[in-house]
Amino acid sequence: MSDQGLHIRDEGTGRPLVMAHGWACPGDFFHGQIEALRSVARCIVPDLPGHGKTAGRLPLTIDAAADAIQTYLLEKDLKDVVLCGWSMGALVVYSLLERYGAERISSVVAIDMSPKAVNDADWPHGSQNGLTAEVNALVLENMVAHWAAFPEQVARQMFATDRPVDPELLAFAQAQIAAGDPVLLKAMWASLTDQDFRAFLQAFPRPLHLVVGRHSHLYGPGMARWHEETVPDLHLHEFANSGHSPHVEEPERFNRLLTDLLKA
Repeated sequence: MSDQGLHIRDEGTGRPLVMAHGWACPGDFFHGQIEALRSVARCIVPDLPGHGKTAGRLPLTIDAAADAIQTYLLEKDLKDVVLCGWSMGALVVYSLLERYGAERISSVVAIDMSPKAVNDADWPHGSQNGLTAEVNALVLENMVAHWAAFPEQVARQMFATDRPVDPELLAFAQAQIAAGDPVLLKAMWASLTDQDFRAFLQAFPRPLHLVVGRHSHLYGPGMARWHEETVPDLHLHEFANSGHSPHVEEPERFNRLLTDLLKA
């Protein structure tokens, strides 16, 4: 636990590996990475603001999440860090680098995330489920009152579109999401959908490894192409049997990618 109130699971020995989770999906979604990599990496997995054991102890924004992780890096004097962010967590990683620079960071992994989730007339690479500013306003308006309908929908959108999902995995995801506090999650969703890191990625200061699921519900091939055309040192990793959660759907291959980066 950081003095700043961020609950952090810090396990293993070796090069620091920070893994920031997605919206409504707390740090336990990286349990498979911790178990597989703790012998070769110091696995640092926070529950971001509004989630898990951190809950409402910090401001409910992407920037506050970035601030808290940076504080932890400084407290522990962590350097040569591999930063990994899944979905919302990728935006937290970008915020950290934008606000504090990359002196302590060696490389970055972003899992299936657009730099701007909301679509508009000039940006078609946000969420494929038709998320516009108008639609997002309705989502925010209804989230708390209709939270009971969210866990099943969000959990199903985590996985590949065209194949059965392991029932135990789906049940785990739904239970984790259902345990969230919709009041806190609403604030984090508002912050998530307010972000736009397109300009920052055009001058990204470190190698960026973009992991995409070929069968993602949320982001399509246009998002990956935009990164290839825009980010200076971009390494694209397509996971053929995954949706929005390659680290959960194809953990062995994902863990090999992280291991390679840790050994680089």
